[in-house]
Amino acid sequence: MAWILLSVAIVLEVAATVSLKLATDGRKRWYIVVGIGYVTAFSLLAGALSLGLPIGVAYGVWAATGVALTAVIGRLLFKDPLTWLMGAGIACIIAGVLLIELGH
Repeated sequence: MAWILLSVAIVLEVAATVSLKLATDGRKRWYIVVGIGYVTAFSLLAGALSLGLPIGVAYGVWAATGVALTAVIGRLLFKDPLTWLMGAGIACIIAGVLLIELGH
């Protein structure tokens, strides 16, 4: 159950970050999604921690997955740059998350 909470928290955090980009581009109503997304994401992260997920694992997976997903979504939705070097970084992030999980 902790991993489900963490997964939903990550999705909401990424959605809030994408919404932040929309809000700063002049679509002010997206700030509502930003606020709700971040508050809910952090609440779910707290829930995952309270269920016994170690903070180093939870936060490591949260941060790494969030960075990778945000970079890919930024490319798809906003045409942000995504170079081969950035792709290699995302591959390293995926490998790091897998190593964290295997080491847990």
